[in-house]
Amino acid sequence: METAPFNHPGLIIALALAAGMISQALAHHLRLPGIVLLLAAGVALGPDGAGLIHPEALGSGLNILTGFAVAVILFEGGINLKFRRLRRTQHSIRRLILLGGPVTLAGAATAAHWIMDWPWQTALLFGTLVMVTGPTVINPLLKRLKVKRTVATVLEAEGVLIDAFGAVVATVALEAALSPAHGTPLVWGLHVVSRLGFGTLCGCALGMVLILLYRLKRCIPEGTENVFTLAAILALFQGSNQLLPESGLAAVTTAGIIVGNFSTHALRDLAEFKEELTVLLIGMLFVLLAADVRLSHVMNLGWPALGLVLVLMFLIRPAAVFAGTVFSDLQWKERLLIAWIGPRGIVAAAVASFFANAFGERGLTGGYELRAMVFLVIASTVVVAGLTGGFVAGALGLRRPSQAGWVILGANALARGLARLFREDSQETILIDSNADHCMAAQNDCTRIIYGNGLQSRNLLRAEIDTRRGALALTGNDEVNYLFVQKVKEQTRGIALWTALKMDSETLTRKMLHRSGIHLIFGAPIDVEIWDRRFRSNQVYLQHWRCRSNPPRYAEGCHLMTGYPGSGLIAAAMRREKRLSPVGDGTRFKAGDKVYFFVFKPEIDTAREFLKAAGWRRLDLEDQDAFTTSTCHLKQGKPTPSCAQTEP
Repeated sequence: METAPFNHPGLIIALALAAGMISQALAHHLRLPGIVLLLAAGVALGPDGAGLIHPEALGSGLNILTGFAVAVILFEGGINLKFRRLRRTQHSIRRLILLGGPVTLAGAATAAHWIMDWPWQTALLFGTLVMVTGPTVINPLLKRLKVKRTVATVLEAEGVLIDAFGAVVATVALEAALSPAHGTPLVWGLHVVSRLGFGTLCGCALGMVLILLYRLKRCIPEGTENVFTLAAILALFQGSNQLLPESGLAAVTTAGIIVGNFSTHALRDLAEFKEELTVLLIGMLFVLLAADVRLSHVMNLGWPALGLVLVLMFLIRPAAVFAGTVFSDLQWKERLLIAWIGPRGIVAAAVASFFANAFGERGLTGGYELRAMVFLVIASTVVVAGLTGGFVAGALGLRRPSQAGWVILGANALARGLARLFREDSQETILIDSNADHCMAAQNDCTRIIYGNGLQSRNLLRAEIDTRRGALALTGNDEVNYLFVQKVKEQTRGIALWTALKMDSETLTRKMLHRSGIHLIFGAPIDVEIWDRRFRSNQVYLQHWRCRSNPPRYAEGCHLMTGYPGSGLIAAAMRREKRLSPVGDGTRFKAGDKVYFFVFKPEIDTAREFLKAAGWRRLDLEDQDAFTTSTCHLKQGKPTPSCAQTEP
């Protein structure tokens, strides 16, 4: 047997892992939905292609791998569901699952019965499989499409919550189909409720235990929190399933939601670890499950299968969404976009493969055709949503604006002061800081803050870095500032980068910044920590100056910082053509440019004389009160220092 070496389970898993990561990396560079290349890789490497991956050689191990991987994926999805965001659209999400899900089930089953001429038993099973969407597909798609937060929140929550709900419904439906004499519809309905309820209780219990362990110092050895949590989640999944079959998915989803909504010292690293692990597992699963599908089964479905996919996408999905959101606060454009984006993901694929194996073990027909139809739905919905979702979102005006606002690393007083200038110019500004005191000060200033490590990709994504005009690094650590702007540069294209620098050193110089396309903010080296103390002691004043016609001494424009005798003058921001921007060492001023300066109180007179001599004219009144970093007055005159301003 020439393919015998490739039937080894260890080699199959290794090849699937490698193929999954290569496919996702290639999809990232080609800006394509990752699942498209994953499915293609599974087919190309499977028995119908090169014959390198034979999932059947894994035996029952494939189901175990699939179950564990889906558990981790749903736990990671639960971590990202924040109560604060869900609260705004909770009614839409609840109705979309409780009303939209059954509408999808009934509509898909009816369409499959009449279009595919399947018996009602098989058609109903198909309906339970395609009622789910899935975070594995939705989340990467939303990152590419950059839709508004309201729509993104609804789609993310639907993907996570309906996966657990749909998987339980589908499994109970399979039990009913294989053992019709053992219960009535009411009994099977109670099975669904009991498994969801039991899983939710188990998930809540473990989630609270994990939070308690995180907060007890030295209870979990430092550096092992991630693997400890992973082991606990897998034990929860398998243990819950052992006590009450198919309750595990609800348990791990609930545990993720509980853990994700309580700030702990381990949460940031945990979320990053789970996100990376999820990427690895998604790639492996899609390759294995796609390789397990035979192209002959898909081709044998014929043209009616394409008709069923079209009905599911353009009739049943919109009907389910509009039924679930009819009395919600969502606008009709938002409802239309949600209806357009409904790709199926890994849970549908995994449960469909389980169905096919269950049918085969019982000697029943139709299981492989059912799986082939589900994979056709997955491929079609992902391709359509991925290729047309951006156009539809743009046509409806629901894409987040590009080149809008700023992301600042650091929430010290200097950073908050600069953030106030941009916010008063109607430019959104988000601060990122892992210092709890700085974050609390930002909350008190009513400034939006993300509590976390700015070097982690997850926090940059939450700050929507790909839609911003620029990123600014304003911490007191030059090396961290440099690493931050380099990280942003790796993840975005064409974004302006600015960083503070105390002074040229052996490890970091202005020439190094310029070679990397990074601007030295404020036009000169400064000590961020000194300015932070000056702001906090109310010794900083804001002055507004305009560049006059070029004085003879400075033929190329107004002079800025060179030659200033003190350290108490900062060119904070410049307005040119009605747009406020940071000032850098490469900025060349022209007549009419307006600049906001931060001035240290003891140097007010010195700074005034220097700026006048350098070709500047004062625009505002004489100094009265010290500059405050608070932006609470922007909230319609009502100070609201609360956690609502914080992205935990």
